[in-house]
Amino acid sequence: MSFAYIGLGSNLDQPRVQVEQALGELGALPDTRMVKPSALFQSAPVGPQDQPDYINAVALLETGLAPEALLDALQAIELAHGRERIEHWGARTLDLDILLYDQQRITTERLTVPHAHLHERSFVLGPLLDINDALTLPSGESVASLWQQCDKTGLSRLES
Repeated sequence: MSFAYIGLGSNLDQPRVQVEQALGELGALPDTRMVKPSALFQSAPVGPQDQPDYINAVALLETGLAPEALLDALQAIELAHGRERIEHWGARTLDLDILLYDQQRITTERLTVPHAHLHERSFVLGPLLDINDALTLPSGESVASLWQQCDKTGLSRLES
């Protein structure tokens, strides 16, 4: 079994509901259990600014799925939520990303782990810290130190 941190984001079609439903669906994946979800966060969009704010979270999963099999399962959940890949960094019903998979570094045509922009995104670092404030990346960098350095403009933690 491996531990995977999954980033969730939505800014279309009832974003909070999209993220909350996806959290439940992640825990129902084959050979997978939800260890801990983060709180929900609201964040300003990255990229085109003519779109609504996002609702974000991170989920810690324990899974027997290999990284690419997990990616396939995440993309199936996205499709079930009506995800369309129209514009890079554009609005979406649901975005699911493998942020970390154990302490592995993975670079394939389909998958990069740790997630390429993890270190600079407050809407990822905040939820990661919410789950594990002692988390370190495969590089040895602590998520807490990255959080201290990142721009938190437009990020707010939502009440449950």
